[in-house]
Amino acid sequence: MRASAEAGLAVSVAQIAPHTASRAQGPAAPTLVLVDDDPALLHALGFAFETQGYLVRAYKDAESLLADPWRPSGQACFVLDQKLPGRTGLALIAELRARHIDAPALLITSNPTPALRHEAARAGVPIVEKPLLGHVLEEKVREALDRMF
Repeated sequence: MRASAEAGLAVSVAQIAPHTASRAQGPAAPTLVLVDDDPALLHALGFAFETQGYLVRAYKDAESLLADPWRPSGQACFVLDQKLPGRTGLALIAELRARHIDAPALLITSNPTPALRHEAARAGVPIVEKPLLGHVLEEKVREALDRMF
């Protein structure tokens, strides 16, 4: 892997946060970008989406993602925790948009306030509430990717 957890960049599944899926379905596989400061959740989501054929890139915080020179090409979707250290998920989405990265994004959070719901709706970003039960997140990711094309 080209980055380490100490450097704050994406790391491998073996290091808790998956960087690029090893089980991907080739170059046409959609990319899922996960940003969450909970290593257990990052690992679990990365593994679950890898088994579904996604290329997975995972980051422990917004700064790690923003520091990575990688940019999405083809189908991609961002799944961002709202409560990240140093920057909220919505602030990260705004920064991605300012950098002309327009791939769809989803926020994951627990107990979103009415103000957060309103702000996310204005930004066109669906919220998926934690705890993540059933296949809700997977369905929302598929819906977001379907809207891309």
